[in-house]
Amino acid sequence: MEQRQAHRTEATLETKGNLGDSYSSATGRRTRELALFNLAIDSKLRGCDLVALRVKDVAHGSQVAPRVIVMQHKTQRPVQFVSTEQTRDSIASWIAKAQLKPEHYLFPSRVHASPHISTRQYARIIDQWIASIGLDPSACGTHTMRRTKATLIYRRTKNLRAVNRTQFTRRF
Repeated sequence: MEQRQAHRTEATLETKGNLGDSYSSATGRRTRELALFNLAIDSKLRGCDLVALRVKDVAHGSQVAPRVIVMQHKTQRPVQFVSTEQTRDSIASWIAKAQLKPEHYLFPSRVHASPHISTRQYARIIDQWIASIGLDPSACGTHTMRRTKATLIYRRTKNLRAVNRTQFTRRF
């Protein structure tokens, strides 16, 4: 997957228009994909960390936590992110619809040999998202999801310090 991404000229999703609104209307009843989309943007996690999240990482009982701390696989450092109400609602809907328990992976695989969706499957889902709103999937990838929220914050505030505060600079 890394080689595939290296050959892409990636832009943030914000530069291509308001993907969130377009994607939300395009997903219709695809609760899992909407939860994955929202969480990918809010968390700014790498694909390997995103697909490996468990329900207990983001929810306590029936409530999805507004602040989440997870350990990054690549760096072995804890990172914190804040999820929006829209993200929390979509995750709660997905957990309820899929009847997931706290110990389950948040995005379980349909293949019995794999406990959660693969990073390759996540990349395919992103390609589908991009194509569903009429954009070229080769222009975006999994890393695009990590940069989108920072771009949104900068465009709204024109403040690089605000963007830096949202990045993975907090160590616990």
